[in-house]
Amino acid sequence: MGSENHTIHPDFILLGLSSQPGQQKLLFVIFLVMYTVGLLGNFLIILLILWDAHLHTPMYFFVSQLSLVDVFFTSVTVPKMLANLVSESKTISYAGCLTQMYFFFAFGVTDSFLLASMAYDRYMAIRNPLHYAIMMSRSLCVGFVAGSWIVSHLHSLLHIILMTRLSFCASQEIPHFFCDHQPVLGLSCTDTSFIEMLIFTEGALVVLSPFVFIVTSYALILAMVLRLPSGSGWRKAFSTCGAHLTVVTLFYGTVTGVYFQPTARYSAEKGRVATVMYTTVIPMLNPFIYSLRNDDVKGALRRALCRKVGTQ
Repeated sequence: MGSENHTIHPDFILLGLSSQPGQQKLLFVIFLVMYTVGLLGNFLIILLILWDAHLHTPMYFFVSQLSLVDVFFTSVTVPKMLANLVSESKTISYAGCLTQMYFFFAFGVTDSFLLASMAYDRYMAIRNPLHYAIMMSRSLCVGFVAGSWIVSHLHSLLHIILMTRLSFCASQEIPHFFCDHQPVLGLSCTDTSFIEMLIFTEGALVVLSPFVFIVTSYALILAMVLRLPSGSGWRKAFSTCGAHLTVVTLFYGTVTGVYFQPTARYSAEKGRVATVMYTTVIPMLNPFIYSLRNDDVKGALRRALCRKVGTQ
């Protein structure tokens, strides 16, 4: 009798951000605008860096990679959320759920490793500016990016293999707008204690190790800046790091609040708010953080616009 209420490969129902039709229409417009702005902004950054030779430096190579990952990261969750906001059916298949979860983990971890690579780049730029171009060679930068992708996908694969070992009870309603592992674990009839422990420990190692590296890099940067003789040197050093520190604070401030807590203490409402921040808001803000506060990017945009006007 009890086995009739258990299934191994169910279709899930994504409850989304709201069940009120009026709110759903408003949310659809808001998130469509945010998603569109994020895509256009990140693609603009990528194209500017590819087009303008002044931006062919290690720092902007990492910025272009971060923009590319942000495009993928936000596209994993937001299109499905938008479709559910205007559709009667809010189901997602078991395979679709695991696929969404896989790429969500992969691109999220790639983001964190790229942020660590950018911190190392800033450290080398301030520590040894005369030999910066030699020490941050093209091969080293490509190696950092390739390593970020490889580690993140291995991490994601491990999580998905663990999730495939679960069976589920009668309820398949996920109180979220995408397949995140915390609410999915909450639906399982399987004992998830071992999986939670492994996800927590391995996830903490993979996600927090870049954060520790970033903090260490900026502690060393701060020590070097404090030894600079002039205030102008301080301003120049902080201007090169300000945008990156803003992105790091936004990213890790929301991620740690959601994922580094037991499933039993997971709050669906707080989880939805935090994940909206780093799946939609932060990818939309990153291009503005890196462009509006950056003279190099603004100069590249002016040159691109002048060339466009000059050809007409």
